[in-house]
Amino acid sequence: MTTEKVEERREFECSLPRPCEFSTVDGILLQKESCDIWDRIWNFQAKPDDLIIASYPKAGTTWTQEIVDLIQNEGDVEKSRRAPIALRQPFLEWIRPTTSGIDQVKAMPSPRTMKTHLPVQLLPPSFWEKNCKIIYVARNVKDNLVSYYHFQRMNKSLPDPGSWDEYFEAFLAGKVLWGSWYDHVKGWWRKKDSHPILYLFYEEMIQDRKREIRKVMEFLGKNTKEEILDKIVYNTSFDMMKTNPMTNYTNDKKLNHAISPFMRKGIIGDWKNQFTVAQNKKFNEDYEKKMADTSLSFCMEP
Repeated sequence: MTTEKVEERREFECSLPRPCEFSTVDGILLQKESCDIWDRIWNFQAKPDDLIIASYPKAGTTWTQEIVDLIQNEGDVEKSRRAPIALRQPFLEWIRPTTSGIDQVKAMPSPRTMKTHLPVQLLPPSFWEKNCKIIYVARNVKDNLVSYYHFQRMNKSLPDPGSWDEYFEAFLAGKVLWGSWYDHVKGWWRKKDSHPILYLFYEEMIQDRKREIRKVMEFLGKNTKEEILDKIVYNTSFDMMKTNPMTNYTNDKKLNHAISPFMRKGIIGDWKNQFTVAQNKKFNEDYEKKMADTSLSFCMEP
């Protein structure tokens, strides 16, 4: 597709109003357009060398995608800037007015890398049947909630989130796109015991990016030289990612960066600037109940 055609498509999509409704698949809120063609998504045929980057929304997905792309390109920054990340690694279940993630993936040569926000039970079964490798990244729930709220405020592709107080309650109830954070992170955590899944934590990536990138390399079977590893570490810092037009989504006109940047702060503990004391107390009580049945633990503060 030519640059002119891409620009025409973006102009058209940007002119559309915000969607006003979700729909559901097995009780999980999803984009209505995804639900309308759910049979096509569910019956998507994976290939054995497909790689999936999975996460709950706003948990470090784009960061992980760029790390993976740089690893696949042996640290070649120019190759990784060949196109926006959304074109290099399509969003499997997302439907735009002019294209769909599944059609983008089908048009790609192998090996293919893609992203998804689907909970584990909604991932098309062919990925399990083909034993595809999956990288899952999870983020502490409080920061994830705050980031998701601001993302939904600035994203015209998603329904208006309402006020912070309204969104806080909707999130607690799991009544947001892609469902409950708790079910999402716990479902993928359990699945790693029976499938090749590398489970990463956003906070650990912040604390020691080089160590976590090395984990990804080992998982992908890449034996990369130390100088290439250092190059990847340098080019995936928050500041580098935020200024890279191929990762910061400034070319996506459905995102209003004047309301909130796509990449906001990239820190641990920003939830303290958003939660009230009463909200934090309520959240902690809910968190303890919902996390009582898992060995998962998260770093909430730097």
